[in-house]
This record gives sequence, C-alpha cells and structure tokens, in this order.
Amino acid sequence: MTDEHDIKEKFFKALKSDRTIMLGLSGSQVAQPRPMTALLEDGAEEGPIWLFTSNETELGRIQIPNAPACATFASKGHNVFATFHGNLTVHNDRDMIERLWNPFVGAWFEGKDDPKITLLRFDLSDAEIWIDASSLLAGIKILLGADPKRDYEDKVAKVQL
Repeated sequence: MTDEHDIKEKFFKALKSDRTIMLGLSGSQVAQPRPMTALLEDGAEEGPIWLFTSNETELGRIQIPNAPACATFASKGHNVFATFHGNLTVHNDRDMIERLWNPFVGAWFEGKDDPKITLLRFDLSDAEIWIDASSLLAGIKILLGADPKRDYEDKVAKVQL
C-alpha cells in the first residue's frame, strides 16, 4: 500500500528527473499553460519550483506577487502524473539565478546577465498525484477480466505541498 508521503516523494523524484511541466496562470492575470522547465535547488526534497523565462513572455510579465498558478506534469515513463497549484512570483535574486544556472538555461539567454532573464518562484500549495496509472496496463487487466480500479485506489493522493 502506497501512502501520501511515498506518493509525494515519487512525484518530486520524477519532477527532478524529467523537469517539463505545463504551467499557466489564472485569476486576474491569465496566461495559457505552456511547457516550462521546472528546477529544484540541489538537495531540495520538495519545492519551491524555480523557472527561468524571458520578461518578453506572458509569464515573465507577471505584475502581481503570488499570482495563482496551476501546472500539470507527466513523467517520461508515464508512471507519475500530477496537477498542482500554488502561487507564482517574479524572484530575480542574483544569488538564486547563479545557483540554478545550467547549460540548458544558458541556451535560451545571452549569459547570466541577460536583461531579459526573469526567474519565477512557484510556491506549491496542493496537488493531486497519480502513480503508475498506465492506461495500457489497465487495458490489459480489463482484457484479462480484472478490475483495474482496485489496483489504483492507493496510488492517487490529494496532498498538501
């Protein structure tokens, strides 16, 4: 039986490995979901999630602190899925930019001092996470006469982050 702690742990492990989320804004400032690279600080077991963008994008032009945001995630192996919510804030701290900088981020900018760099901090509040919810496996179980819902009852959790 999988508990909430294990589900959260699997989510953050998959997020650190695969990194691509679909992030959007709701509330008074709307931005349609778009693919973003999620970064966690080295050694961090959980959020916040950090994202680099340009000040020329909708997300990079956030005008309010703690803008309501929602993101979705699917791991590359399709064994972890999540929808999570929280608040997004521009956080252009030079020390944090330095700590999170890597060659993949650098490919999008003209160096660490590029005036277009906007660092976003995504403070998570809650999530719904599904573990090993493969529709292929469920389909095989149905063909064999088994009820796939039973196997997944303990592999989904609504958690506070």
